[in-house]
Amino acid sequence: METFFRQFDWAGLLALLQRVLGVLLCLTVHETCHGLAAWALGDPTARRMRRLSLNPLHHIDWLGLASMVICGFGWAKPVPVDMRYFKNPRAGMAVTALAGPASNLLLALALLFGASVTAALAPVNALTVWLFSFMTSTAALSVGLGLFNLVPIPPLDGSKVLFALLPERAYYTLMRYERYGMAVLLLLVWLDVGSSFLSGAIYTVYLWMAGLFF
Repeated sequence: METFFRQFDWAGLLALLQRVLGVLLCLTVHETCHGLAAWALGDPTARRMRRLSLNPLHHIDWLGLASMVICGFGWAKPVPVDMRYFKNPRAGMAVTALAGPASNLLLALALLFGASVTAALAPVNALTVWLFSFMTSTAALSVGLGLFNLVPIPPLDGSKVLFALLPERAYYTLMRYERYGMAVLLLLVWLDVGSSFLSGAIYTVYLWMAGLFF
């Protein structure tokens, strides 16, 4: 047993823990902010279904979580939104959709600020090194999640923003076909279409944010 503990890959376990916690944080903030935006615009659906919560168990789809950790592409349970509560349904959907990616970019800024404070003030030990690594890597993950969701392909948030700019007839026509968007999205991910452009955008935004604090 002692030999097992000596040979066990503790560094790999800590890296996996860091990744899982980072994914949980990013997805939970993203989905909670969708619900908060909808509630602020008059839709109580998410609140009634206990989705205005930072408890990850209220938001996590376990298959989506595993995919996010392993493949870098995943999903959470979508926050229920009833656009009939909005004074302007299309604009309300667009604002609610934008709240998710915006929250991820703000979370990344907060994490990088925390990392800069840790680097400047905390004593150097195993815990603070892990914490610094967690905050910087999760910030990069949060930027990636935010920018990825701005891609205008259903069911990503960017599609709802784009659809809101279309004529009303085109909007409702496209909304009827939204359920097919996931299949298209998975195909594009599998074919690696646009990944270099998205990776470059994530890298550029992350470097800009990091430059604000380091």
